[in-house]
Amino acid sequence: MEKLTVAPAREEELPEILRIYASARRFMRESGNPRQWEERYPSRELLLEDIRERRLFTLRNREEIAGVFVFFTGEEPTYRVIENGAWLSDAPYGTIHRIAGNGKTHGILRAALRYASGITGHLRIDTHGENLVMQRHLENEGFRYCGVIRVRGNSPRLAYERLGTEEEEDRQKKETR
Repeated sequence: MEKLTVAPAREEELPEILRIYASARRFMRESGNPRQWEERYPSRELLLEDIRERRLFTLRNREEIAGVFVFFTGEEPTYRVIENGAWLSDAPYGTIHRIAGNGKTHGILRAALRYASGITGHLRIDTHGENLVMQRHLENEGFRYCGVIRVRGNSPRLAYERLGTEEEEDRQKKETR
């Protein structure tokens, strides 16, 4: 697997970032997930806000931006309520959103997770119920399905969580008591 470097996205990279999201939307439609992101999602305005807030990151190989993702620590408002399940831990966590690749480079999710785990081992992420590709990748990366959260427009998403080593040890201790 090619080594990918992570850096905060810059405004001048926006045209390339928008192309990556367009490629990801095409891939989702072709792989049986036509409803997760509407045609112009994420919008230019949302991406500019993410850049200003320093939560949009690029994954680069030597030649180009290979992928992008949003990452931040602190509370994610859409994760306050979870239906048909429960989060594994109430400890502070990091959230990954809007991860996308250019369609040519493998290992985008793994590289983003490696970066995020260097900041906090406790991660949360969600995906559409039709995004079977992402669900499989998340399970392969040690995430556990926790329930359903709601995003804009009350749209349901499958919520996943992966505990850091310390949180996982605490959870296992509680389960064996």
